[in-house]
Amino acid sequence: MARLFTLPAVLILLILLTIQETQSQDTSWAKRDDSGKEVVTNLQFYFHDILSGNNPSAIPVVQPPRNRTTSLTGFGSMTMVDDPLTVGPESTSKEVGRARGLYGSAGQTDFGLIMVMSYVFTDGVYDGSSFSLLSINQAANQVREMAIVGGTGLFRLARGYAIAQTYSLDLATGDAVVGYNVTISTYI
Repeated sequence: MARLFTLPAVLILLILLTIQETQSQDTSWAKRDDSGKEVVTNLQFYFHDILSGNNPSAIPVVQPPRNRTTSLTGFGSMTMVDDPLTVGPESTSKEVGRARGLYGSAGQTDFGLIMVMSYVFTDGVYDGSSFSLLSINQAANQVREMAIVGGTGLFRLARGYAIAQTYSLDLATGDAVVGYNVTISTYI
């Protein structure tokens, strides 16, 4: 009879020791703060993509060989940019940041640009903060939506979307001004 009580007592003791060991593990390397508050930021600015003139802000760096597939869409071409971001659509409007990165023609049958950009702000409370965009830009559409996938500074851990709308486009030079309406979600 003593053996029947010994086995359950041993099992209970093992369970208690396991619980105590689990609770005493060192977790100083990881901290969780679930008291954060979501902050939603809306930004409106203009992106100036200038390919012409003596000081262009966008420079083609790869041109694909010309053939039937690439002749209409420019599939395979890539452009490096350091485009000004301004408050208004005029080139003389106050500059609030720069869009730095690249875009390339990713569509064989349609004009879709893969955008890999950091939008770095240089004015006001957002000075030094940036958000990153990685998305397809259906540039032939008047209005398009693109994904925001990260950021720095006040936009750390950013997620969100950018609605882009062509303000002006010069077909002869490729120069374009695009209005951006951006919604960014972060946590404090």
